[in-house]
Amino acid sequence: MKTAGLKASLTSGTARFLAGRMLGLAVVLLVASFLVYGLLYLVPGGPMAFLLGNRTGTPEQIAAIRSQYRLDDPFLVRYAGWLGDALTGDLGRSLVYRQDVTDLLAARATTTLFLVVYSATLIIVGGLVAGTVGALRGGRTDTLISGVSSLLLATPPFVIGVILVIVFARGLGWFPVFGAGDGLGDRLHHLTLPAVTLAAGSAAYLARITRACVQDELGREHVETAHSRGLSPARIIRRHVLRNAAVPVTTVVGLTVAGLLAGAVVVENVFALDGIGSLFVRAIMQRDFAVVQAVVLVLVASFVLINLIVDLLYHALDPRMAR
Repeated sequence: MKTAGLKASLTSGTARFLAGRMLGLAVVLLVASFLVYGLLYLVPGGPMAFLLGNRTGTPEQIAAIRSQYRLDDPFLVRYAGWLGDALTGDLGRSLVYRQDVTDLLAARATTTLFLVVYSATLIIVGGLVAGTVGALRGGRTDTLISGVSSLLLATPPFVIGVILVIVFARGLGWFPVFGAGDGLGDRLHHLTLPAVTLAAGSAAYLARITRACVQDELGREHVETAHSRGLSPARIIRRHVLRNAAVPVTTVVGLTVAGLLAGAVVVENVFALDGIGSLFVRAIMQRDFAVVQAVVLVLVASFVLINLIVDLLYHALDPRMAR
């Protein structure tokens, strides 16, 4: 009876946890979409002045722009129409490329997604391994890992990118400088330098956090108790140290991976990758606001979704957090 009651309580707590997180996700996305759409109306001179820029539009062009952005309707009506279209996958039409924004993003999403996943893998594997080894080994190993981490944290990503290009692309000729490649193997080859550039600083930060968390857990009373009971060091590290250290580390991993979406904007421009980040920069310079709105909305939605995944991982690591 007690076991059944405990299971029912955990199931109920999980359901409430998921419902609350999904509701929070919906509210954040709604507020973010309102702010993203409202940016167009906060620029000096109003939306028409921003969209035309230094150009003198013909009556037909002005009429087309006013129709596309529903400028003759009340603001809330325009926002509701835009949000309804966005929910169905219609993110508007680019004034510069003369294409649907959804098609523009879809054509470039593969490069950005591959870059982010590749970088996230390097960050998680490199950061966790380096931080854990530094905490457990100590001595010169810990000093070396801490020194390299500090150096990477102090170096801007674009500087790391330039150094990698000079050494490994121009000097040794191991990797190409430009392009994203075709096929899995070719993409891995082309995107290695951009992924390392994007991941270096974040991996160093994760290594320092992991090291601190593991060292903190090593000094806990329950770890000393496990040692006194004669448990093997491997089992103690796996079940009592790494498991407990995983909760704060998961927070850093989630925020770091979410931040890669913004960092990809810089890296894609450094390596001339035709991804969403480089499209975003060009759209800002060309005043292609439909593209700017769409990219910002996608970035916000991705950030919120990743944080939802982190919350679910919290619950998996420690179900008490759902209560």
